[in-house]
Amino acid sequence: MKIKYLFDRIITFPFDILHIKRSIEQSKFLSAKILHRMNMTDEQKILANLQLSEFKVFSQWGDDGIIQFLIDYLEIKNQQFIEFGVENYREANTRYLLMNNNWRGLIFDASPKNIRTIKNDEIYWKHELTAVQAFITQENINDLILENDFSGEIGLLHIDIDGNDYWIWNQITAVNPIIVIMEYNSVFGIDYPWTIPYHPKFFRTDYHHSNLYFGASLLALCDMAETKGYSFVACNSNGNNAYFVKKTHLKDLKPLTPQQGFVNSKIRESRNLKKNLTFISGKQRILQLKGMKIYNTRTKSMDII
Repeated sequence: MKIKYLFDRIITFPFDILHIKRSIEQSKFLSAKILHRMNMTDEQKILANLQLSEFKVFSQWGDDGIIQFLIDYLEIKNQQFIEFGVENYREANTRYLLMNNNWRGLIFDASPKNIRTIKNDEIYWKHELTAVQAFITQENINDLILENDFSGEIGLLHIDIDGNDYWIWNQITAVNPIIVIMEYNSVFGIDYPWTIPYHPKFFRTDYHHSNLYFGASLLALCDMAETKGYSFVACNSNGNNAYFVKKTHLKDLKPLTPQQGFVNSKIRESRNLKKNLTFISGKQRILQLKGMKIYNTRTKSMDII
C-alpha cells in the first residue's frame, strides 16, 4: 500500500504543482483587483503621485498597478498594446493587461526559444496575442508593426530592449499610442540628455562588461516626448520605467519636469570583467563607464562620460 501510494503521488505530482501555480495566480489576480478598486476610489491622491497605484502581478516591479490605473482613468477605446523585449513573457508589463482586461497584443523578442515558449502557453489560444521573433532595429520596426496588422491609435506601447530604446521610439510612425512606457537608464543621471549611439546590432553585454551601458537618460526621453506630443507623468518607484501620455488625453494628470519625476534606481546589476555581479550602487556605477562615448541628443554630438 505504501509503495502504491508513493507511486500515485509521483504520478499526480506535476498536476499538483500546476494546481498550486494556478491557485497562486488566482490569488494574485484577486488581490490586484481589490487594490485596483481601492486605487480608483482614491483617484485624486493617485493623480498627484502615480506610484501610489503600484502593484505587481506579472510586472517585474509595480507597473501592473500604474498601467491599470491609467487605462481606466483615461478610458481608452482602442484596447491594443505593443511590447518589445518580453523574453518568455512570464514577467512582463502587459501580461496582466492581456489576461485581466483582454486587450489585443503584439509582443516581440529576439529569442526563438522565448517565442516558442509563449506560443505553447495557454494564454496564446485564450487571448488575441501575436508573438513575433525579431531583433528590433530602426530599419525594421515600422514594417514589423504593420505586417502584424497594428496601425494608427493604440492604447499602450512599451519599449524595453536594453539598448536602442531611444532610437526605436524616435523611428516609430506606424502606431500612435496614448500611453508610452520607456525604460530609462538612471545610471546616466538627470542632468544629461544622453543615449547610446545607434547601432543596429547593439547588444548590451558586448558593448561594456559592466552591463550598465545601454538605453537613454530620462532627460533625453522627455525631450523626445515633447516633440512627439507627450507629457511625462511618472517614473515607477524602482527607477527604471518612465510613463508618457498623449497631451490630448491627459485629463487631470499632472505633467512633470524630468527633475520632478526622476527616480534614481537602486538596482545593483553591474558586473566585472569575469561577468560576476559587483553590487555597486549610487554614483559608483557611472564611474564604471568613464571614457565611454555617449550621444548627446541636444547637441547632436558625442560626449565622453
